[in-house]
Amino acid sequence: MTQFAFVFPGQGSQSVGMLAEMAANYPIVEETFAEASAALGYDLWALTQQGPAEELNKTWQTQPALLTASVALWRVWQQQGGKMPALMAGHSLGEYSALVCAGVINFADAVRLVEMRGKFMQEAVPEGTGGMSAIIGLDDASIAKACEESAEGQVVSPVNFNSPGQVVIAGHKEAVERAGAACKAAGAKRALPLPVSVPSHCALMKPAADKLAVELAKITFNAPTVPVVNNVDVKCETDAAAIRDALVRQLYNPVQWTKSVEFIAAQGVEHLYEVGPGKVLTGLTKRIVDTPDSVGAERAGGAVCGTYAIKEENHEL
Repeated sequence: MTQFAFVFPGQGSQSVGMLAEMAANYPIVEETFAEASAALGYDLWALTQQGPAEELNKTWQTQPALLTASVALWRVWQQQGGKMPALMAGHSLGEYSALVCAGVINFADAVRLVEMRGKFMQEAVPEGTGGMSAIIGLDDASIAKACEESAEGQVVSPVNFNSPGQVVIAGHKEAVERAGAACKAAGAKRALPLPVSVPSHCALMKPAADKLAVELAKITFNAPTVPVVNNVDVKCETDAAAIRDALVRQLYNPVQWTKSVEFIAAQGVEHLYEVGPGKVLTGLTKRIVDTPDSVGAERAGGAVCGTYAIKEENHEL
């Protein structure tokens, strides 16, 4: 049997109106959002369908919205009799989606947890003082060197190793700008500032991680039904304490996505399916390895969602 894995996207994949067509065909989508709404105390489905986008894009609302979208698609997959993947992984926030779908964290607990995660992240860095930039077309070592030389007493570091030639840096806004210029001087094709208010996965997130650790300790963690590759160590943990620890460290350490996909491929996995709105991870995967195959969560135009794409190729699974 062909081995396949599910991967779950992080922030940036959200959009107003996401999963509308899936909801029209599968009632469990709105039912899943209703569960999340009950946990949060507001109508999450209305926010995702009606916006406004600036509200949906606030990190403490983006995170539960994306987690719920991914869990809804997973439930459709299960309802349709889909097979269990060999592995799961998620990019940043997506790691929480993977842990819910693998049975590690209760869905309602996770929804509340990622809302708090978003609030802690925003509180850690005053708005306007942090920044992130995507560095395109420069090797990892040169990016790390540029960050080190550009810090000048501030924080700036590589935080998302997304694919070969695409690394995101984060830290204090001025330091990120200096490092971006240094990367271009070192040969980077582009240094693209990202429209975010929170510099994720850098040392500035340590206060948020400390608060998150307190909340994680209150939640029951179960053994995963499917191995989940974590972001920071590129390992599949089964011990609850180790999973919690990795989630805490994830907040102020880089997302090792390139290594995660390479690890998944090395386990004999031939197909990756992105479970969530958008196709960010699908594009990254194709730049990391020739195989596994990668199928996005939405086809062109957003008319057909990822679960359909999975079923469409069900003969291969």
